Amino acid sequence: MTLAEVLDKFEENNIERVKLGAVDIDGVLRGKYISLEKFKSAADTGLGFCDVIFGWDIADVLYDNVSITGWHTGYPDAHARIDLSSLRMIPWEPGTAFFLLDLYDHRGEPLAVSPRQLLQRVVRLAEERNFRPFAAAEYEFWMFEETPRALREKGFRNLTPLSSGMFGYSVLRASQNSPLVVDLIEQLKGFQVPLEGFHTETGPGVYEAAIHVDHAAAAADQAVLFKTAVKEIASQHGVVPTFMAKWNADLPGSSGHLHQSLWSREGNENLFFDRRQGMSPLMNHYIAGLVQFMPEFQVMYCPTVNSYKRTVPGAWAPVNATWGMDNRTTAVRAIPGSEKSTRVELRITGADINPYLALAASLAAGLEGTERKLDPSAPTTNAYTAKEAPPLAANLLEATSRFQSSAVARKWFGDAFVDHYAATRRWEVRQFEKAVTDWELARYLESI
Repeated sequence: MTLAEVLDKFEENNIERVKLGAVDIDGVLRGKYISLEKFKSAADTGLGFCDVIFGWDIADVLYDNVSITGWHTGYPDAHARIDLSSLRMIPWEPGTAFFLLDLYDHRGEPLAVSPRQLLQRVVRLAEERNFRPFAAAEYEFWMFEETPRALREKGFRNLTPLSSGMFGYSVLRASQNSPLVVDLIEQLKGFQVPLEGFHTETGPGVYEAAIHVDHAAAAADQAVLFKTAVKEIASQHGVVPTFMAKWNADLPGSSGHLHQSLWSREGNENLFFDRRQGMSPLMNHYIAGLVQFMPEFQVMYCPTVNSYKRTVPGAWAPVNATWGMDNRTTAVRAIPGSEKSTRVELRITGADINPYLALAASLAAGLEGTERKLDPSAPTTNAYTAKEAPPLAANLLEATSRFQSSAVARKWFGDAFVDHYAATRRWEVRQFEKAVTDWELARYLESI
């Protein structure tokens, strides 16, 4: 869109203010409001945005092990450019328009550690190979009748779920919460994050949402904005959602599955579809790449300490690098169907993913498979009993070490990103290692 077209949209929608957002390494949307006057100048020349969002963790604690920014650089501004094509009106904030930002270094190059631009880089590489990647995310998330203040006053314990009982695919529970459910569906549609499906999952207050398929870069935008939008809309109903991979040891984890396919450069032919065999040779190579490089890229699929509490046997989450035909025990589920619907579903990813990084990793792995013309092993029937399948990392530190030593990761993402991301994950491990948990107190305080 041109600036003139954007301003016409502002007039049509009575826009009085603008909200801007950039995504940090953990997938958190960081941003601010600006005036219309500031927007008009920034849309043309850009604006400064403090690079501290890549110098601190999810709790705003400064890293002590990254080089891209810090006290040694003075935490300067990165140069931010407003992506005018990302314009959205915020339905639950009348008079407010929203845009995503792209960040650049002092040389005018895309900031190497910016997740949105990392995915853009991999998408460009796919397009140079005459592929147009499409994707769609689906999230499971839990909702509680709490407030942010109450969460902290309770110490994040004894929370009240939106509804009680194990009610997967429940028409009853969704109808009982229809003021919230319908509001989410309609407001997200107005925010240009349209849902293909929405239903309860099995567990108290848990839902699953499937976002409409789109070009991979746009699909990741929608996935990021979905999480923030759900939190903002739900708060107006006195509800707090969580996208943790595993919030309760006794309940199922939360997935963030990623559906993907490669189409022709013009976007009119699904290259994964084969009318005679169902799955094309290209799709087989892509699957082989996903599986072969999964151990090296796992940290981009499972980015937190908590991620590894979900990937355990029998919990509807994969535990090894496997694939299968329409199989929900495997890490990669091949879904042959019509020319429109044939695709792969990456199931290792949880709801805690940074969608830009997870999609960049899966697209890079699949493309590496197509370049090498890799052939997948025989499809797995039950991944939980597949002893020959390559095991995945059991924890964040192990996954980070594999990633940092991966030549394939450095090929697709560059040294600067690989080393920065690995440093942030090692930091995350250190924060966990020095924490004294409730489990330790209950087990040792009196008896040891």
